[in-house]
Amino acid sequence: MTENTPYATVRQADGTERQAVVDVLTEAFMSDPVVCWIFPEAGERGRLQPFFYGSLVTHPAGEAYLVGRPEGASVWLTLAAGQTPYEQLPEAALGAVFGENGARLAALGQALAQRHPDREPHLYLSCMGVVSGRQGAGLGSAMLRHRLARADADGLPAYLEASSPRSRALYQRHGFEDLGEPVRVADSPLLWPMWRPPHR
Repeated sequence: MTENTPYATVRQADGTERQAVVDVLTEAFMSDPVVCWIFPEAGERGRLQPFFYGSLVTHPAGEAYLVGRPEGASVWLTLAAGQTPYEQLPEAALGAVFGENGARLAALGQALAQRHPDREPHLYLSCMGVVSGRQGAGLGSAMLRHRLARADADGLPAYLEASSPRSRALYQRHGFEDLGEPVRVADSPLLWPMWRPPHR
């Protein structure tokens, strides 16, 4: 499924493009405030992020999308009522992969899981990013329009957590609203849980 826009073409990534999704997201989030808090060392940030995104693109409820050459990527999960977005791994398991950063990742994941709405089926945007140099060119909006149009047709609400004021503003332009207060763990940056009812 693709969408032709003045900016680029959005397409669902197939099994051979999983690495491309991971590569785009890793580059896109290198300067993200929350990712920089989880992985404060820049060298480690580039090495460890792919493990996280790799688990998302192989999620059984996941759909991954690419836009451009590719220059943007997104991963959406279709969740049933009561279904959690991801398996909560113990801190020891996270530490085995992410080292001392695993504790921060575990704490943040636990805080976000407590805020994740689960009373009804919904679409969860687990991550969306555009590589530096192409941010602000409409690629994020193209990806949002592409998947949200189908969610609206299916009568499905959508949920996400915005990790920066800039991304929060983008999501607000596409119909998302803050869902309660922002989330913060220790000295982490804010994350904004956001909800979007289906548009008729």
